[in-house]
Amino acid sequence: MKIAQFDNIDFQGLDEEAELIPLLTPEDEEQMNNEAIPEVLPILPLRNTVLFPGVVIPITAGRDKSISLIKDANNGSKTIGVVSQKDENTENPGPEDINTLGTVARILRVLQMPDGNTTVIIQGKKRFQIESILTEKPYMTAKVHEAEEVRPVGKNVEFEAIIDSIKDLAYKIIKDNPNIPSEATFAIKNIQSNSFLINFVSSNLNLSVAEKQQLLEIPNLQERALTTLKYMNMELQKLELRNDIQSKVRSDMDQQQREYFLHQQMKTIQEELGGLSYEEEVDEMQEKAKTKKWSKKVEEHFEKELAKMQRMNPQVAEYSIQRNYLDLILELPWNEYSKDNFDLKRAQKILDRDHYGLEDVKRRIIEYLAVLKLRNDMKSPILCLYGPPGVGKTSLGKSVAEALGREYVRMSLGGLRDEAEIRGHRKTYIGAMPGRIIQSLKKAGTSNPVFILDEIDKLSNSHQGDPSSAMLEVLDPEQNNDFHDNFLEMGYDLSKVMFIATANSLSTIQPALRDRMEIINVTGYTIEEKVEIAKRHLLPKQLKEHGLTANDLKIGKRQLEKIVEGYTRESGVRGLEKQIAKMVRFAAKSIAMEEEYNIKVTDEDVEKVLGPARLERDKYENNEVAGVVTGLAWTSVGGDILFIESILSKGKGQLNITGNLGQVMKESATIAMEYIKSNADSFGIDPDVFDKYNVHIHVPEGATPKDGPSAGITMLTSLVSLFTQRKVKKSLAMTGEITLRGKVLPVGGIKEKILAAKRARIKEIILCEENRKDIEEIKPDYLKGLTFHYVTDMSEVIDIAITKQKVKNAKTL
Repeated sequence: MKIAQFDNIDFQGLDEEAELIPLLTPEDEEQMNNEAIPEVLPILPLRNTVLFPGVVIPITAGRDKSISLIKDANNGSKTIGVVSQKDENTENPGPEDINTLGTVARILRVLQMPDGNTTVIIQGKKRFQIESILTEKPYMTAKVHEAEEVRPVGKNVEFEAIIDSIKDLAYKIIKDNPNIPSEATFAIKNIQSNSFLINFVSSNLNLSVAEKQQLLEIPNLQERALTTLKYMNMELQKLELRNDIQSKVRSDMDQQQREYFLHQQMKTIQEELGGLSYEEEVDEMQEKAKTKKWSKKVEEHFEKELAKMQRMNPQVAEYSIQRNYLDLILELPWNEYSKDNFDLKRAQKILDRDHYGLEDVKRRIIEYLAVLKLRNDMKSPILCLYGPPGVGKTSLGKSVAEALGREYVRMSLGGLRDEAEIRGHRKTYIGAMPGRIIQSLKKAGTSNPVFILDEIDKLSNSHQGDPSSAMLEVLDPEQNNDFHDNFLEMGYDLSKVMFIATANSLSTIQPALRDRMEIINVTGYTIEEKVEIAKRHLLPKQLKEHGLTANDLKIGKRQLEKIVEGYTRESGVRGLEKQIAKMVRFAAKSIAMEEEYNIKVTDEDVEKVLGPARLERDKYENNEVAGVVTGLAWTSVGGDILFIESILSKGKGQLNITGNLGQVMKESATIAMEYIKSNADSFGIDPDVFDKYNVHIHVPEGATPKDGPSAGITMLTSLVSLFTQRKVKKSLAMTGEITLRGKVLPVGGIKEKILAAKRARIKEIILCEENRKDIEEIKPDYLKGLTFHYVTDMSEVIDIAITKQKVKNAKTL
């Protein structure tokens, strides 16, 4: 049941003295019944309502015909004929589209609405029957007569009972229907006319236009009242049933359903704000999944996890983890590979262009490309570029990626101590993430990038696990085709990835991990190579970074050599690049301040900008003092020369060793001393000397930690020179381990040591016979100007190193 409400009617067209429209009284009804209706009436078709006698309704006129009709009628008799359309969708109804029985209406108010429409308030008077249509333009007019209406005569008990029932049902409907205001009860109570009550209730019943038209056409008022009562009963039953269902649903609704409705509201709010709804996210994921090249197993896993997310409440914390998980699966490049470029000559050119020297490394990479080209299904090897800092290990990876036409990914392992950084966290943890291997592959966008594992020797252990052990699976070609990440929970194929690890020292790499990699020694550069690198790469790079051109500063080979020898002491070229950057900055400052400077740098300019040469310590010292011998050492920054000094002082035969030495080096000194004591006769040394004098061995620089066995023969030579007071051979250096029997054992880092010897202007080098093979692997260019003595026994070392000539101011022992 719908009680007419006029809240939305604009009454600004009424004048201030206008009265409210009252309900129909019996007197009004009697007067209305006595009024005769005109023979000809303008006909106003209504789309979606039926007007009953006595009822006041507002209607909005939108059609031109209707507006014209209302205007004319309002200016004239204010009486019109209102009929309902058979089909409300008919835009321009003709005689055949309207019902022939309607209601005479009187226009009470005409209001011009702000939107341009005309709203008219009309009140029904009497029913009429159309006899014939007279005109259709400008609006419809018809010849009509009053429709007969049969009313109960006298006191009719049955009719009064029907009226009482209608009132009671109306009260119940108003009470049970939340859409009808309770004030409507007063309207029903105040209706005194029975016929108006029937018409008022019929007009407001929730019925179709056709059903209301049938009610209007019933001539007998009692029969119309009975039919109205039936419709009211039906409506009350529907209302009670709906309320009953709503009550049950409300009582059965649990927290999950409540959250569902809230979720629906949030979805609507999100859409209003322009965001994606959860359903749209799922649809987007499904569309994206169609483009993936993944296997059946991965596809099934994805579908299962997506279904799991759809069942989740979006407000719970797990939802975002699940969504991140699905995003990761979608973004990973499953079975997506970039095509390798097998133009080996081009690859060689790229490697030569970017890196000067490093022939072994380049040869190994070209060999790998050649095999890959021939087989096309080879698992990628794991290379480990091992050598001092600044020799181009990391940048070499970039060149390999360019030569292959693969994506380049770099992952720094320095100081990494959490295993989860490599394997990822399980999804159950808050803030769970995949490991950096999987993240890097996602970033690369292909499953076969060149993957640089930088500083693999600097992985560290902690209570959070051992990352180097986690790397075992990554770097094993037999296992990494199914690498398991804790977050991903599925195997991922890493076998097509080309891993290149870099390390400064092999001693700190776990043996099992080292075994999985092919070690390629990237050695230091000679002075000539450094000068060439500076000229080809470092100077142009620094000029570009400082906004200068090649015409603004020129550094010749001689000046570059001066910078290398006097201001850098390293195997790589990082320090050299810093010194060149200082030279370039000086030129940039001079240009900016409009000061004069030499475009072509001289030796004086180098000293002016960089200061006096500081690193002359590598220069060989003279052999005028007994007990001073030059050794060759390997450090983490390359090769270096080492001076072993020993001195005698009166005492009781104690041996003191200083110079920040490690345990192995101290033991080498003890072995050397004991060997000399046991072979004193063959060296021409009086055995009593060992009890009368204390021996002190020192290795400068004292602040630098030193360890290793390679200074053994140097210490022994120093002690023999000291006890015999004979000179050590000029421009000679040596390296090798000794045993108590006087045997000389091989040592490592030969190339770096030779480069250090060349820097120090050494001419002769003593090595173990077994180190001959290391020398044969070195390019002949590195060996120019050097003479090698290969020995197996300590006596050979003494014969070569110690001269017959006594030192100046030799002590008499």
